[in-house]
Order: sequence, then C-alpha cells, then structure tokens
Amino acid sequence: MSGIPSIGKETGLILKPESNTTALDNSPFMRACRRESVPHTPIWLMRQAGRYMREYRELRARLSFLELCKTPSLAAEVTVNAADRLGVDAAIIFADILLIVEPMGIELAFGKGEGPTIHNPVRTSQDVDRLREVDGVESLEYVFEAIRQTRAALSADLPLIGFSGAPFTLASYIIEGGGSRNYVHTKSLMYTDKGAWHALMSLISRALVKYLNAQIFAGAQAVQLFDSWVGSLSADDYREYVLPHTRSILSSLTPGTPVIHFGTGTGALLELMREAGGDVIGVDWRVRLDEAWRRIGHDVAVMGNLDPVALFAGKDYIRSQATKILEQAAGRPGHIFNLGHGILPETPVENVIALVDAVHELSAK
Repeated sequence: MSGIPSIGKETGLILKPESNTTALDNSPFMRACRRESVPHTPIWLMRQAGRYMREYRELRARLSFLELCKTPSLAAEVTVNAADRLGVDAAIIFADILLIVEPMGIELAFGKGEGPTIHNPVRTSQDVDRLREVDGVESLEYVFEAIRQTRAALSADLPLIGFSGAPFTLASYIIEGGGSRNYVHTKSLMYTDKGAWHALMSLISRALVKYLNAQIFAGAQAVQLFDSWVGSLSADDYREYVLPHTRSILSSLTPGTPVIHFGTGTGALLELMREAGGDVIGVDWRVRLDEAWRRIGHDVAVMGNLDPVALFAGKDYIRSQATKILEQAAGRPGHIFNLGHGILPETPVENVIALVDAVHELSAK
C-alpha cells in the first residue's frame, strides 16, 4: 500500500498507510501495558462505540445488533469513527462478548432495547454434554475480517484491542439464559454438579484460546478478557470454580501480546485476578486506584477507573475526578485510564471528549 490514503471499495473507510510495528509498539497504550514511560497517560473507553453516538444510532435504526456485529465493513466503520472522534489512544473492535457461544450450539438473540437472550440455556450435565467443541473458529470469520479492515483503516500508530467474555461471565449467560441479579441457576450448577461446571468452563476456555489467538493473528495488538459478572462470587468460590480456567486461557495466548484482565465488582477478588494472570488488571470505580494497585502489586499495569455516571456531570467535575485518579496513579508507569465499566447509552458525547482531553492535558509530561 502506498503512503497515500485511499478509499476502501468494500468498506467505505479511508484506508491509511499500513501499520508500522515500531510505531504501534511505541504508542502510549502499548508502552503503558509494558509499564514503560509514556508522554501522557493513555486513555480508551469501554463501549466507546455505542448508543451514545448519533452515528451509531443511525446504523442501528437500519440493522439489528447482531447484523451490525456480523457485517465486517460496518463493525470496522463504527470502531474507527469512534476512536477518531474521541481522540483516544486505542481502538477496540466492535463486537460482543457472547459471539463465541454460537459455535458451541447456543442460540443467541438480542431483543430491541434489551440485553442478550439464550434460547437454549444450559442447566444440567446433559445440557453441557450436548454443547459442541469449538475445534475451529471459522464461523467467526466476520470478527477477524472486521479486525483486518479496522487495522487497515486506523492510524498506523493506533493500537487495536480485541476481546471476549471470560469463562465465568459466558457460563453465567449460558446458564441463566440472559442477565441475572443473583445468578441462582449458575451457582446451583456450580455447587451441585462440580463435574458439569468444570466441563462447561473447560469447554469455554478451550474455545476462547482459539478465538483470542485468531483475533491477534488478524491484527489485534492487545486483547481484553471481560469478566463482567464475576464480582458476584466470593473469593473462595472464585479460587475453586474460576481461577484455574481463567489462568489456563491467559497462559495460552500469543506470547508478547498484552492481555487486559477486567472485571466489575471485583474489589474482593483483585489479588486472585492477579494470580489468574494478565499484563493489565482492570479496576472498577468501587475501589480506589491506588489501593487496588498496591494490593495487586506495582509489577503489573492497571486500568481504570472513573465511574461511568460521572460523565453525566459537568465538565469541571469530570476534570476534577480525572485529576484525582491521575493523582492516585502518581505518575507510576503502567496506568491506562478508562472507566470502571462501559459508557452508558445516554452519555453526552461532548463530556466523553472532555474527559479524553483532560486526561491527555493533565498527564502530559
């Protein structure tokens, strides 16, 4: 590809010069993952491409959520547009944490304005036995193609993050049939049939290794494991029922690729998450960043941790909260600024941009 940007015939995206490995490796995000010095604290935001953006809502008015996920050119478009508009230090591919469950034989749907629904939930050992082993991830080629198209369209020095749900979070969706407050079905299977539980978690884990490594091969510079629901567990339950499976994934990914290990409601689990692995540990807003970093150890990077609801306040408040978090990080190498979870749908776009600008300005060296 020449150094002159061109328009992709199939994607409608502006294709930029091929990514430069050195430029990517030296980007603030990748340097922070390795706990190296940075010119400013890098920032990206979970759900930075989403319903709070008018352009995204216009696309969703024409397509279902799954149709958007499964159309690589459009998934690439919303990924690139969000990163460019916000001025963040990394893009994250537009997808969903549950896409990997379909090759296992799970019937996944997204209702309009609702969360995901599993039409054939797993509740017994017999249900676990009927699930398919994911020998290959060819059926998820649309994700890998979206990564390739996104990588071609992004600035040559802007890293791209791939991701998936973590085993416990995926298992809880599969068992509950959707979201849950108390995870009764999930914990009932966990407590009453350990064999079925570990068989399910092992099946998911094997699939995730293939899936995440394929994302890396397609062009993702880093990957994130989202354990959104693991905060529902006690430390003892996490150690027995989750840690071995998460660790098996994190130890099997492509060497040299930074891995972010993220969960919500995990204030009681931070040390165990560190034990499970990851180059970067994601921290939600329920625990101070400095306390979390002290507990997990300063020999690992940390990501976080502004409350997403803070983005509904005025820009002065947003700036003050960003200042507090940066002060807690104390300029120590290895801090990636993010929210404690994803951007909420009604968030004002201008407030998101104000946060990105504030972090860059306040942390500039």
